[in-house]
Amino acid sequence: MRCFITLASFSLGLFAIPAVAHHSFAAEFDGKKCVVFEGVVTKIEWTNPHTYFFLNVKEGNGRVINWAFETAGPNLLSRLGWKRDSLKIGDRVRVEAYPAWDGAKIASARTVVMPDGKKMPAASLTDGGPQP
Repeated sequence: MRCFITLASFSLGLFAIPAVAHHSFAAEFDGKKCVVFEGVVTKIEWTNPHTYFFLNVKEGNGRVINWAFETAGPNLLSRLGWKRDSLKIGDRVRVEAYPAWDGAKIASARTVVMPDGKKMPAASLTDGGPQP
């Protein structure tokens, strides 16, 4: 019986880990500061609970900074019309996003204007952030 209780407790703990790792929009991003970024895609990570893509963005002083953009997860993105090859490394895109509170070079992407000019939603509809 003691072994069963230990195993059950351990199993429940495993299910709690993803819940702890997830966060709300307001906890990480400034919902009052929409910024438009333009740059070249350098990396794409189709992971749960969020998909990330990275852009080299040129600042006003000419310095290039690699920004990370958080989007909805792969399942929701596919329901919003995305395909795994919608973004490709080397694509030049424009992103409407909300930067992190702490000044880190990460932002919550709300919409992405693709190389062909098509505007794609990128955010979860239920994360508490501004909607496109």
